[in-house]
Amino acid sequence: LPGLKDVTFLLNYEFELEQFSDDDDDDIYNKAAELEYEYVIPNFEPIDDTPMSPGNTASLLACQEKARQVIQMNNLSAEIATKTLDDLISCAETNATYELSDVSGKVYFQRETRKTIAERFENYTCADEEMPTSPALHSKTWSHKGFDRKVSVLHERERSKIHVIKNFITLEECAAVEKAGEADLHRAVVADDKGGSKLSPNRKAMQAGISVEWDKEEEGDHIAAVSRRVYDYTNWVTGLGIEEHGQEDLMTIQYFGRGKNDTEPDRYMPHCDGDCTGLKHKTGTRVATMVMYCTIPNQGGATNFRNSGLSVKPEMGEATFFSYIGSDMYMDNGFTEHSGCPVIEGEKKIVTQWIRLGVDSKNPWDSFNSLGIKIDSIVEE
Repeated sequence: LPGLKDVTFLLNYEFELEQFSDDDDDDIYNKAAELEYEYVIPNFEPIDDTPMSPGNTASLLACQEKARQVIQMNNLSAEIATKTLDDLISCAETNATYELSDVSGKVYFQRETRKTIAERFENYTCADEEMPTSPALHSKTWSHKGFDRKVSVLHERERSKIHVIKNFITLEECAAVEKAGEADLHRAVVADDKGGSKLSPNRKAMQAGISVEWDKEEEGDHIAAVSRRVYDYTNWVTGLGIEEHGQEDLMTIQYFGRGKNDTEPDRYMPHCDGDCTGLKHKTGTRVATMVMYCTIPNQGGATNFRNSGLSVKPEMGEATFFSYIGSDMYMDNGFTEHSGCPVIEGEKKIVTQWIRLGVDSKNPWDSFNSLGIKIDSIVEE
């Protein structure tokens, strides 16, 4: 537009970025989220105090209308002004479409590449008997009821966290859990795709659930004490205010080594404890896990997080905590997928607590099926 001063005008677009917002692709997502198109709009002066800047939350239509008014105030014909801005918007939208399409392709490529690398990492780490626990990003101290515990933070993202906590469970607590579950030990199961559970060759172990007697907590009951510690730590990390009522039973899980020649050793193949598809949390489903190590095998038994490139070599009394939900209530997209490496020699005995969000005494964990659907609603339909 001739005869007018050139002033930069930034158009910011708010596209549907959900498909690119995977927690495992932050770099790509940020690039997509910051797409801007810079054009020259002559003699542009805002007609009110609203700043036209990259950080402005005004929609594209609001920016377009403001620009229309400015051009018309300069006595340009409405036809020319409208045509100019329509062309500008069309050009910006076309360019943005091409760039977002390119970003989508890069996201897919990086995700598939990461998965391929993760599969190789899984085999390598389980075979390496000397591999130590992965180095921590940083360490911190958790002070709880007069005791300080060192926390090694191995992985820390908005929707996924992996911690290793020293001296989390005592020998006495381990013994109490094992004794309480010994009469009910049975083959471990996995969730099926119909909302129930099934035996699977992907998980070979023995397990038993232990109901926590919370009325004995004040008496110093060992099982109640360690359970309380689990929920207190979970809330310290997540801030979700999760209570013990309606939660799953504490679980004792045992793996037994039968030598290097065993073709089907006790192990747990890569899996997610909760939803790890990056979707919004379903009420009543799992959001975190605490794995406490009571008996350490002579060989094997590491805990692997292959998509994170992390491995935990267990030590007696330690615990591995991992959460898989963000403050936005969206779930992890695979970083907390994990496995239990084959136990070759000796025994591996752990105590596990799966922590759910949205359960209580009136809506306990077993009122939801393994797909996160309320059983009552299925019956009614």
